[in-house]
Amino acid sequence: MGQGMTPNHELVSGNIAQDLARIKKIFDRSSDIIFREFQIGDSQNAALVFLDGMVNTLTLESDIMEPLLRYGEQMTQKSGLTLTGLENLLRKQVISASQVSTGGRIQDAIDHILRGDTALLLDGVYKALFISARGWEMRAVEEPATEAVIRGPREGFTENLLTNINLIRRRLRTPQLKFESIQLGRLSKTDVAITYLEGIADEALIEEVRERLNRIDIDAILESGYVEELIEDNHFSIFPQINYTERPDRIVANLLEGKVGVLIDNTPFALFLPVTFFEMMQASEDYYQRFVVSTLIRLLRYLFLMIALLLPSLYIALLTFHQEMLPTSLLLSAAASRETVPFPAIVEALLMEISFEALREAGVRLPRPVGQAVSIVGALVIGEASVSAGIVSAPMVIIVSITGIASFIVPSYSQAITIRLLRFPMMILAGTLGLYGVLLGVLFILIHMARLRSFGVPYLSPLAPMHASDMKDVFLRVPWWGMTKRSTETGKNNPRRMKGTLRPRSPKRGE
Repeated sequence: MGQGMTPNHELVSGNIAQDLARIKKIFDRSSDIIFREFQIGDSQNAALVFLDGMVNTLTLESDIMEPLLRYGEQMTQKSGLTLTGLENLLRKQVISASQVSTGGRIQDAIDHILRGDTALLLDGVYKALFISARGWEMRAVEEPATEAVIRGPREGFTENLLTNINLIRRRLRTPQLKFESIQLGRLSKTDVAITYLEGIADEALIEEVRERLNRIDIDAILESGYVEELIEDNHFSIFPQINYTERPDRIVANLLEGKVGVLIDNTPFALFLPVTFFEMMQASEDYYQRFVVSTLIRLLRYLFLMIALLLPSLYIALLTFHQEMLPTSLLLSAAASRETVPFPAIVEALLMEISFEALREAGVRLPRPVGQAVSIVGALVIGEASVSAGIVSAPMVIIVSITGIASFIVPSYSQAITIRLLRFPMMILAGTLGLYGVLLGVLFILIHMARLRSFGVPYLSPLAPMHASDMKDVFLRVPWWGMTKRSTETGKNNPRRMKGTLRPRSPKRGE
């Protein structure tokens, strides 16, 4: 029988046998539910109900069972004990657990038990007590696997929501940091926390996030991807409009910009929003290195972004329609290499790109040591064999290899997937319309991006619309002493992040 068989208005009866029978009926055929009946003092019947594996047995024994049995005589001597008197006795003299709450419905007991709390039922008392003794197995804090850095913190989020909240609290020790908790999922009842900095984040943005999350009505939330897809602005756009990260420092950096974070239990990936296209090209390490190094690396990213998107389509267009634009020696070399290839350039490119994507996906799905070997060896073997068999030309193998490497340089994995997918229609346009098709595809992409919004923020901001003050951290990164203001779109409430006189100056001679 499911949880839904229990009416929400069904109250704790005060008859321990009857209440236990109700709970047992609800948890029928559940082998992990434990009912521990015992007696306090001479005549007070009691029972503890909890889920095996979700409570800390040491805490259960030392903070609950032992104190109850030790002070049992004192409890039984309290005649006509009221709920308030019982609560005070348990909280102040008996149970030493840090959190104790009460509830008068059977449904309250079910909800707390499923969250890992221990329910205490007492004969003659019309309330159940819920004692926190949670203690399940969880992964320790480790370095994020998807966002490794040379310089920067090595801590990453885990699957435990409270641990993730603590990782953020340690970095922002201010009461302005707020965490609002809600539950999503009718069956999973997944804990979700909305986090922001009061006084910096826009109240309208916070309210919009609350409203979109509260509209979610689904049976279960298993990962942050569920929430991302249910609250984003344009559901059919290929571009990601909400970013995610495993790094607490990255969430904190975005909270300081006036953004809102969404932490979800049972996943190490936290969401933050709104987001723009240019922020997807930024890595947390950009702000830990000197600005000259960060600027050069960022420019390199944009260069390879264009290569990842356009290089195969440009090669197809030039080789198929615009041979006169190639130097004669290069044209002769390309023609000689394609002499035995039976396919046109577009078919050749599509075959190689699809093979490369298949190898990349196989490398991800296989166990890590095997996957790396399959990706590297498979690419080498297939490329060499294809050229030897005359199926593809050597220049095409080089083009596809450079394109694949370029796509790895994009910091955001979701953005990199977008670029990889857009590459295919761009190649088809190049193979049918030449450079005009490439130009048409680029214009279509730019128009689509200009129409996108992420929680009301233009996707191409601060370039379109132009915010000159925000251009300090787009293609270039100015020194920290030059970034005195927050983003125009999200930092309106508190635009200035530092004093304007922090630029270091050399002491004058004689000082």
